[in-house]
Amino acid sequence: MKRRSDLAVMGRLIGLVKPLLGFMITAIAMGVAGFLCAQFITIFGGYAMLNVLGFSGIATLKTLFLCMLLFAVARGILRYAEQACNHFIAFKLLALIRDKVFASLRRLAPAKLEGRDKGDLISVITSDIELLEVFYAHTISPIAIALIMSVIMTFFIGSYHFLLGLVAAVAFFTIGVIVPVVASHTGGSRGLEYRTQSGALSAFVLDSLRGLFELIQYDAGVRRMDEMNQRTEQLLKKEERMKSALGTATAFTGALILIFSMTMLAVGSMLYQQGLVGFDGVLIPLIAIMSSFGPVVALANLGSTLQQTFAAGNRVLDILDETPLVAENTTGKTVAFEGADCADVSFTYDKEPILKNISLTLPKDKIIGITGRSGSGKSTLLKLLMRFWDVEQGSVRISGEDVKNINTATLRNLQSYVTQETYLFHDSIEANVKIANPNATHEQVVEACKKASVHDFIMTLPNGYDTNVGELGDTLSGGERQRLGIARAFLHDAPLILLDEPTSNLDSLNEAVILKSLHQQRKGKTVVLVSHRASTMRIADTTYSVEHGRLS
Repeated sequence: MKRRSDLAVMGRLIGLVKPLLGFMITAIAMGVAGFLCAQFITIFGGYAMLNVLGFSGIATLKTLFLCMLLFAVARGILRYAEQACNHFIAFKLLALIRDKVFASLRRLAPAKLEGRDKGDLISVITSDIELLEVFYAHTISPIAIALIMSVIMTFFIGSYHFLLGLVAAVAFFTIGVIVPVVASHTGGSRGLEYRTQSGALSAFVLDSLRGLFELIQYDAGVRRMDEMNQRTEQLLKKEERMKSALGTATAFTGALILIFSMTMLAVGSMLYQQGLVGFDGVLIPLIAIMSSFGPVVALANLGSTLQQTFAAGNRVLDILDETPLVAENTTGKTVAFEGADCADVSFTYDKEPILKNISLTLPKDKIIGITGRSGSGKSTLLKLLMRFWDVEQGSVRISGEDVKNINTATLRNLQSYVTQETYLFHDSIEANVKIANPNATHEQVVEACKKASVHDFIMTLPNGYDTNVGELGDTLSGGERQRLGIARAFLHDAPLILLDEPTSNLDSLNEAVILKSLHQQRKGKTVVLVSHRASTMRIADTTYSVEHGRLS
C-alpha cells in the first residue's frame, strides 16, 4: 500500500469535485451567509444592550429585534440549503467514485487481482468509499466557510482596533489550523492502521462464512471464533485510542476558546482604560469572537475524525492508481479466426518459471488435447491465449496476429473459456447461462444446456430455468455448476473454445455426452482441451504433454 500524506489525499479527493464545482460554491456561499446570520443575531443583541444602557447604537431597538428575527429565519433556511447541497455533492461523488473503482478493478482483472484478498476489496468498495461521505459533506465546504468567516470576523473586530483584530486572527488560526494539524500528526498512522485491520477483519469473516462447513466438519469453529474475537478486540483498542485522541483535542479546543475569549476581554478593557475604544469596543468584539468560533471548531475536530477518512481515501486511491499488468486494447485490430499458435513462449509468475520455449499450432476444425501433472503450466497456457497475462518471450497469435495487437472485445468474442471452477452469480439459471450471450433467446439457452447435458436436471427443478442458484451457486453440485459453465461456452459459440478440466467433476455418462457434443460442434472451431483424464483425451486429434513448463 502506498503511503500518501493527508494533504496529498485531500488534494486528490478535492480534485474529484470538479464536475460539481457549481454546487460546492453554492454550498459555501450559503454556509457563509448562514454563519453571518447566526453571528449577527448575537452581535445585534450586543447593540441592543448598548441602546438599553444609554449608549448610542447603530439602530433602534425595534429595528435591531426585527433584524434578529429575520436573521434567525434566514439562518435556518440557509443551513438546510447548505446541508442539502453538501449531501447531494457527497452522494453524487460517492457514486462517481464507485464507478471509477469498478472501472479500475475491471482494468486490473484478472492478473492484478489474482491472489488479492476479496474480503478486503469488498471493504474498500463498501465501507471505505462510504467513509468519504464525511469528507465531501462535512469537510470541504466547512474548511472554505471557516476561512472566509475568519477573514470577515477578523476585519469586523479589527474595525474597533487593530489589536482586537490581531487577537481574533491568532485565535482563529490557532484553533482552525494549529489544533487540527497537531491532532493529525499526533494520531500518526492510526487511521490507516485501523482501516487496514478493518479490511482484514472483513476478509476473515467472509473467509469463515465460505468455509463454514469445513469448520463444522473438523470442529474448528471455536478456534476460529477465538481468533475473530482477538482481531475484533485489537480493532476496538485502536478505535478507543482514536476516540481518546478526539476527546483530548476537543477538550483542548474548549480551553483555547475560553483563553482567547478572556484575552479579547483583557485587551478590550486595556484599550478602554487608555481611551482608545469606547464601551462598544469592549462589548461587541467580545460577543463577536465568542459567537464566531463555530466554523473553526469544526476544523479543530477534523484533525482526529478525518484520520479514518483519509486512510479510507488512501486505500481507494491505491486501487485507482494501480497500473494493470495487461492493458485493455480498445484500438487494436479486428480479425476473423483462422487458427491460433504459440511460438517460443516463455512465462514467469512471481519470479518462478512456468513455461519455457513452448511452441504449438492450434488449427481450425481440430481438437487439441493438453495433458500434464498439476502445476505443469497447462492452465497458464490457456490464460496466455486469453491474454490474461502477456508473455515475456515469444508470441501468442490468432490468425497470425499477436494477441497484444487485437482489440480486446474482438479477442473475447473469438474465445470461450471454461475454467475448473465455474462461478455462478446469485441469479436464475437462465440469467447465469446468458452471461455468455445476453441477447440469446430462451430456446438458444435450452439448446446450449442440452449440449452440456444439464437440461434434464434443470427441468426437474420446481422453477426450471428460473430457479435461483443461490450465492456462489451453492444450491448446485460441483458437476452441475461445471455443466452450466460448459453451456455458457456453447451459447457463446466462439470459434476458439478453451476448456480447462471441463469434465473433472462429471461422471463417465455425462462426460461422454459432453465430449460427443464437442466433437459434433467442432466444424469451424478449434477446441483446446486441458485434462488429466485419458478418457477425455480420446476425442483429441493431437495431444501434447506439458511437463516442467516444456511441451512434448
